[in-house]
Amino acid sequence: MESIKHTVVIVDDHTLLSQAISELVNNMQDFNVLYTCSNGQQLINKLREERVHPEIVLMDINMPIMNGIVATKYMTNHYPDIKVLALSVEDDNATILEMLRIGARGYLLKDIRKEVLEEALKELIANGLYHTNEVTQILVSALNAGDSDGGLKEREVQFIKLACTERTYKEIAQEMFVSPKTVEGYRDSIYEKIQIRNRIGLMLYAIKSGLFRP
Repeated sequence: MESIKHTVVIVDDHTLLSQAISELVNNMQDFNVLYTCSNGQQLINKLREERVHPEIVLMDINMPIMNGIVATKYMTNHYPDIKVLALSVEDDNATILEMLRIGARGYLLKDIRKEVLEEALKELIANGLYHTNEVTQILVSALNAGDSDGGLKEREVQFIKLACTERTYKEIAQEMFVSPKTVEGYRDSIYEKIQIRNRIGLMLYAIKSGLFRP
């Protein structure tokens, strides 16, 4: 019996590159490309038309009509369950940090090996995020969170430290002896205080603030 594959959409304005990435993904055991788009607007139009949505979107940054940053912001607000993974040649700190702040679950450079891309896709499905050591170092050096703890409470700091591990939110709740709803409350409060959108941003903040050492 053939296993069900996880679905991916590729958004890139370079047709040959988009086709090459599609072939790579389709040759992976656990993944299948639903379709490709040449810019963010085309992606949004397809999502509005199609009843079946992808689990992951591989998003380029520099594209005509609607670039990856604008498209990712829209995805975060309207399709938060779809995981956006940036895949770009842009390696400047500001672009990487902006993509993660607005909701991308990870950031890959296009010179990566196939094995790294496959690992990233699997991590997104399993844990909801993926980041390489190289990108983490770029982000940490660029992050301007300051030394302030943002008025965090003791329990919120405890949550941050646990969230930087591979524990699920349910496991964090068990370790903190609180309900999953309470943990979600900690998370939402922290995200608002330190102005982040996802767990990658939380980890980067923790590293910068000295709350966590990788």
